[in-house]
Amino acid sequence: MPEIIQPYNLPLLSFFSGGGFLDMGFEMAGFETVFSNELDQDFAKFYSEGMSSWSGKNRKITIVGDIAGIPKESLPINMKRPFGIIGGPPCQDFSIRGHKTGFDGLRGTLTYHFYEKIMDLQPTFFLMENVPGLVMLKKTKEAFKEILELFEEDYFISMSKLNSLHFGSPQFRERLFIFGIRRSLMSKRQGSNVSFTWPKPLFPRAEKMYNWGEPEFKKTDLAMLMEDPPKKLCVSSILIEGIKMNEIPNGQEYFNFKSFEKVGSILEGDTYRPSFKRLHRNKYSPTACYGNNEVHVHPVEHRRISVRESLRIQGLPDSYILETKGNLTKKFKMIGNGVPVPLARAVADSIIIFLKEIEVIKMDCHLVPDDSSVSNS
Repeated sequence: MPEIIQPYNLPLLSFFSGGGFLDMGFEMAGFETVFSNELDQDFAKFYSEGMSSWSGKNRKITIVGDIAGIPKESLPINMKRPFGIIGGPPCQDFSIRGHKTGFDGLRGTLTYHFYEKIMDLQPTFFLMENVPGLVMLKKTKEAFKEILELFEEDYFISMSKLNSLHFGSPQFRERLFIFGIRRSLMSKRQGSNVSFTWPKPLFPRAEKMYNWGEPEFKKTDLAMLMEDPPKKLCVSSILIEGIKMNEIPNGQEYFNFKSFEKVGSILEGDTYRPSFKRLHRNKYSPTACYGNNEVHVHPVEHRRISVRESLRIQGLPDSYILETKGNLTKKFKMIGNGVPVPLARAVADSIIIFLKEIEVIKMDCHLVPDDSSVSNS
């Protein structure tokens, strides 16, 4: 059963839902996903299977299709009451910037449609998730800046780059989060006296603080003087041993190698290669997996890591089960695209705290019906 600590039940509209990882983190914090949307048919099926088995309820993507074709009337929300929108538009949208001049290159993309949905629906808040490269690469940061400027007409914006390793996941995975709160709402509350605070890392700078497992050619004397890392941050914490692979759902789903010679000489921990990256039991994973069949190699066994092990790297509980047989390429792609659940949960918890501070959520867990009913006291 899901670990839902505080039943706020503040409704969420989820776009680009994928396998539901971001939704799960928010639901663990007490939000309620009342609508979900995904374009990919396979991902939609995985969402239904995984979220249903995890929650114990019959779950499915509400609308499978393009975000641009979703009419406002089909959304199950009362727009006079508080609600949120969450989603991670595909980062590929911003690559268009390199082929066309100006912001017009983004019009018509899924990212722009996400912006249009937010402006049209005017949620109490929104959370947008993407890759940090959007604000770092020259070819994308200007277009992304223009998107943010459009949001800022109606929303106060806060942005942060967070790493899943710092929040207890055994992977180094940075994600960019953009949080927006409606300006009209803030003007009726404490105004500039309250600002959004992003979650504090549980393991700050973890990648530099411990004696991580490394192949021989990367070991340093300085690292040897550091303490060993917490086990929960290491790949060893997610590995399935021998006979247990038959007992754990999705534990036997992995890619084998046709020839041992291709990978037999690769040292444990050699993730510095362009492909066939072999994980180390006493170190974090660079990511969960990275597309198609290029899934990380198991630290010591003659195989790539399994679907279940990849799900564990992303912080998914074993109760999240993909019943579809085969289709491993799409399963790993869905897993790799997702937001690590512990990181999603931490962000959602911070949003809950903030909404309580500005009295969208009252201390007794009831939602404020509308803006006009709340005083500044």
